[in-house]
Amino acid sequence: MRVLITGGAGFVGSHLAARLLAEGNTVTVIDDLSTGAWRNIASLEGQSGFRAVIADMNDAALLERELPRTDFVYHLASAVGVRLVVERPVETIRRIVEPTQKLVDLCSKYRVPVLLTSTSEVYGISDRLPFREDDPVTIGATVKPRWAYASAKMLDEFYLLAHYKETALPVYIVRLFNTVGPRQTGKYGMVLPRFVTAALAGEPLIVHGDGAQKRCFCSILDVVEGLLRVSRTPEAVGSVMNLGSDEEIAILDLAKRVIALTGSKSEIGFKSYEEVFGADFEDMRRRVPSLDRARRLIGWQPKYTIDDIICQVIEDKQKRGSEE
Repeated sequence: MRVLITGGAGFVGSHLAARLLAEGNTVTVIDDLSTGAWRNIASLEGQSGFRAVIADMNDAALLERELPRTDFVYHLASAVGVRLVVERPVETIRRIVEPTQKLVDLCSKYRVPVLLTSTSEVYGISDRLPFREDDPVTIGATVKPRWAYASAKMLDEFYLLAHYKETALPVYIVRLFNTVGPRQTGKYGMVLPRFVTAALAGEPLIVHGDGAQKRCFCSILDVVEGLLRVSRTPEAVGSVMNLGSDEEIAILDLAKRVIALTGSKSEIGFKSYEEVFGADFEDMRRRVPSLDRARRLIGWQPKYTIDDIICQVIEDKQKRGSEE
């Protein structure tokens, strides 16, 4: 297949590109390198079937050229990271909504199926656990900038589903839950690479809040497999699917595991959310997906444990060096 990956130089996109190339597909990556990095795809350059285009996703002329020669689109391009969302909300909204609308309109025009990577953030501050794809969602107040990201992603979902209904465009929507692993950077607030970088440097691991908040982490290696399965499952067309792990770990316990697995002598420090993100930041205590739909439609079962994932990140950081 001729595959287009938007945001293909990012953490998830680069892993997906490598997997698709290994299968013999032709892969074109579009990325402006704003949050992605050339180093993520440097090893792919020169491989048969690979092409990288460094450009803005709002370049309509570029999309007009690419879509007619594309069989499938994985739309991963997005603003990313809590820090970016809080500090640059205008950019966050624009970078999510505008490119998606341009891209999906052209996918409909040229009849190219598209998969959108959405986010667990769309569940907002709901306490209805585990989160099921068809449940009502509860987004925080508009004066809390953190929810700009969730709302923009939700609008993306609505837009794809609107095209599915009105133009019969085959669309797939995947809500990712805390995907982590090699090549992920901590500079936008991602917790695991931030902890590993600090532990390897012998610096304090800074936990936000009291550390009792829990998350479910899933290896990028599992997630790429899941994305491919979803895109190849006709029953998934026109629906939303959670993808991740449902095994919880408290953030404080995550910090302790990182210290143990790195053999670091780092200590653990604490900072309030207000210190890190400002007075109007809002967070949720737990975020657990229901994986029933993924298990039923794609036989979903993550392979890697949290210790496996931490070790993957440690090995990657030791090889590549810190990106902080």
